[in-house]
Amino acid sequence: MHCWRPDVELSGVSYILPGWSFTGLKFHCRRAVWKRQGTEAFSEEPSRRNMLCKVLSLFVLCCLGLLKQTPPVASTGAVPSATRTLVWGPGLEANIVLPARFFYIQTVDSSGRNFTSSPGENTFEVKIVSPVEQFTRIWVQVLDRRDGSFLVRYRMYASYTDLHVHILLNDKHVAKSPFILKGPVYHDGCDCPQPSGSVWKKDMQCPVSFPQIEQDLALFPRVDPDRNALEVPQRFGQRQSLCHYTIKDNKVYIKTLGEHVGFRIFMDAFLLSLTRKVRVPDLEFFVNLGDWPLEKRRPSERLHPIFSWCGSNDTRDVVMPTYDLTESVLETMGRVSLDMMSVQANTGPPWREKNATAFWRGRDSRKERLELVKLARAHPDMVDAAFTNFFFFKHDESLYGPLVKHVSFFDFFKYKYQINIDGTVAAYRLPYLLAGDSVVLKQDSGYYEHFYSQLRPWEHYIPIRADLADLQEKIRWAREQDEEARKIAVAGQQFARNHLMGDSIFCYYYKLFQEYAKLQVTEPKVREGMERVEQPTDDLFPCSCHRTPPAVLWGLVLPLPWPGSSVVGQRMHCRDWSVCPFPYTLQD
Repeated sequence: MHCWRPDVELSGVSYILPGWSFTGLKFHCRRAVWKRQGTEAFSEEPSRRNMLCKVLSLFVLCCLGLLKQTPPVASTGAVPSATRTLVWGPGLEANIVLPARFFYIQTVDSSGRNFTSSPGENTFEVKIVSPVEQFTRIWVQVLDRRDGSFLVRYRMYASYTDLHVHILLNDKHVAKSPFILKGPVYHDGCDCPQPSGSVWKKDMQCPVSFPQIEQDLALFPRVDPDRNALEVPQRFGQRQSLCHYTIKDNKVYIKTLGEHVGFRIFMDAFLLSLTRKVRVPDLEFFVNLGDWPLEKRRPSERLHPIFSWCGSNDTRDVVMPTYDLTESVLETMGRVSLDMMSVQANTGPPWREKNATAFWRGRDSRKERLELVKLARAHPDMVDAAFTNFFFFKHDESLYGPLVKHVSFFDFFKYKYQINIDGTVAAYRLPYLLAGDSVVLKQDSGYYEHFYSQLRPWEHYIPIRADLADLQEKIRWAREQDEEARKIAVAGQQFARNHLMGDSIFCYYYKLFQEYAKLQVTEPKVREGMERVEQPTDDLFPCSCHRTPPAVLWGLVLPLPWPGSSVVGQRMHCRDWSVCPFPYTLQD
């Protein structure tokens, strides 16, 4: 079993060792892969053998007392143990290349009990060195999540032959420190893609599927790049802002449509980053740079696949992670201060010390936001909501009060209850709100992001009506059921940690492109007017790629093995897809 957590295996069943602080269990049973996270349903294969395997697995776990086991908690005054403390995560794997790599430390005492509060932000010292380099250009941060665990993140500015990760507690090595990453260990800027998509997905521990991708692409049984190249610009090119992309031989090409195309920088940057890490199937697609999803035709009509950062119940766009979340992944420990890692170390005071008021700040980009601020002025004991800017509506200070100064996002978590309410479309702050330790009161909405279909009301957030009519009622419920509200906050936080970190975002994009590419019935082309989006260069710290590119033989492309590799995938080309003489996949 590949897992970021210590596990043992029994007759094909993997389960997490006692002492693990996570709330989830993950089981592997032959071909069936099924998860339990909170109250998520099992994803099952409809075979009697797999059903029997699962039933027996659950029986074994119940007998062992592991199914609902809560890890023991360290007592007040406990001392961290270097040998018992747990260390795991993708940042300890050489083949997982991310803009900012990361791993976790769970503090454990000498009795095997987990810490559930901070042992002190300077408890652990982390050093990352290369045994063959005198100096390493690596920035390391140890983030105290204040729940007994730490998130260690590091950004590499050069590639190295090997790396040694030293984790020290009072000058003693923790767990299996030093952790050795056998190289080459490539940094994010190194253009050295893994030739096999299947190997890359296995290394990255990507999920087998994503519900939103399956739902979106179900509307497109076949995709004709030639036809779309003619029809999409005619339908949307004059009034909308779009990018027409082609990825060919892992190179990115673009043609922009419309006037306001500045937001292409977000998509350009991500496509370049992804193609530096893995060979992406050849594909041709259109990206909507605006806020609102575009494809409004009914499913019975001819639909055009438009990739957008937001979807809605009234449109048929193919949804990607938002540009905001995507940029925060690319620029973690870079140009952005708010990202899915930094927020985990800035969650404000403990739950019992937070202000029991619902909090919101923002601009006037939706009518319901106006109603929220009026409600806050009428009931300041329940809601603290104010505008930081007016842009869409007239600012009537007698109704909405004066504009207030911007509040640091991290200061939001001084409050127990966070209101998430739509703006022009879905509020893109939701991933960061979930990652904090306040409970989210989420407005019912017709808009959605790529992960909304996996969220469960009353499990990951408290639902409120679209017109906010029940907001006060829900706040009163949360105050009266304080422990239940806290559990919902923790479940939402775990969801964000499990599904919205950088590795998950890269997996989502790759899986989307892979599945979309399989639907193409004509060959993607570099069209007239397209220009190549060039990879950035680093003359100061150039990297040497030691991976062998695929070899082409009579239309068949196979990744060549290199020393130490385990390539099992294959990629096939056929000029005329409709009469290809052999079974093929765009990329395995």
